[in-house]
Parts: sequence; C-alpha cells; structure tokens
Amino acid sequence: MSNPKLEVLTPHNSQIIFIDHQPQMAFGVQSIDRQVLKNNTVALAKAAKVFNIPTIITTVETQSFSGNTYPELLDVFPGQDILERTSMNSWDDQKVRDALAKNGKKKVIVSGLWTEVCNNSFALCAMLEGDYEIYMVADASGGTSKEAHDYAMQRMIQAGVVPVTWQQVMLEWQRDWAHRDSYDAVMAIVKEHSGAYGMGVDYAYTMVHKAPSRATGQHETLAPVPAK
Repeated sequence: MSNPKLEVLTPHNSQIIFIDHQPQMAFGVQSIDRQVLKNNTVALAKAAKVFNIPTIITTVETQSFSGNTYPELLDVFPGQDILERTSMNSWDDQKVRDALAKNGKKKVIVSGLWTEVCNNSFALCAMLEGDYEIYMVADASGGTSKEAHDYAMQRMIQAGVVPVTWQQVMLEWQRDWAHRDSYDAVMAIVKEHSGAYGMGVDYAYTMVHKAPSRATGQHETLAPVPAK
C-alpha cells in the first residue's frame, strides 16, 4: 500500500489554514521571536497566493479577546472570508469543516497560534474525524513557551502530523526552478522574507548578474573624500 505522506506537497494536492493569527494570541507566544513569527506567517501566505493554494483564515473571540487578524496577512488575500468561532478547536466549527471539504484537498498545511492548543486540537481531530493529512508549519506557529511548542509538536508528530517549515513548503510547491511562471514571485518572497538567503539572492542579482537594485528611490553614491 502506498503511503500518501511520501507524496511531496504540490499546488494541486494542498490546502492551507491560518489559525488565530491575532494580537492577543501573539502576545502570549514565547517559543519564537514574534516579529520572526509574523514574517514567516506572511511569507507563507504570499507563497500560498502565488501557487493559488485554497486558503482558510480562522479567528477566535475577535471582539471580546483576541483582536483582529494581522493586517499584513489579510492584505495577501483581499476579500477573503474570515471564519470566526468560539471554540479553541477550529474543528468544532462547522464552517471550518465545510470549507476544508469544499477545497477538496486531503493535505492540510497549518499555521496557527497556539501550537499546544488550537493547532494541536485541530490537527488531532481533523486526522481522526476528517481523515486529513496535517502538515504543521513549525516556524509559522508559536506556543506560550518553547517547551509548550516543542512538546506539542512532538505529540502531533507521534500521532502522524508531518512537521515542516514555511520555506520548505514554498520550495516544495516550486519544486523546479524551470517553472518560470512562479519563479519571479518566489524569488520576490525570498528576497523580502528569507533573511540571509534573501540577502544572498539580492547580492547575486546585483553584483554578479548586474541587475538593478530593488530600492525604489533614487540614491546617488558619493565618491570617497579623504579627510585633511
């Protein structure tokens, strides 16, 4: 019998859910730098947009507790419905189950807060009751402590969840640099969100291939003038 987890992620077999990327939830994250967390989450969202991945965004108790979803995330998907709920477990909301079923993809990529609560409960229930495969994006999710995040990841892995990182997911979707229809968009995400890797791409483009700088303004470089 073939193992579906041996199938790489593709734009045709994946859907993605962003769970509760809201300020009050982020305030409690201690497992990862919160600015890095937002960077990674937005980068993953941009990659999903490039590859037309069916996307779900959920929120919990927006007005009474958690606040609004990161505007940077929402701006990637203008017009996207936001699925509000009261339960800590997204699986407990029928809108979420219906959206997952409508998307028709068994491989579900998850980025959410918090790893040990909302991500964990959704993953276990979606696998048990919905027969979904869960791919947990470890660096686009966060827990209330490093231990909370790490042990939740371990628990989910033991149950069959596949751990991934945001850049791994994007490059798995890209798969081949000869896929020119998505190449430039992926490189744009890399340059903006991939830290040293992105800096290296900028360097190679400008210094080796003599491409113009990405800076949008005009800047004059003044020649050195030795002080007298």
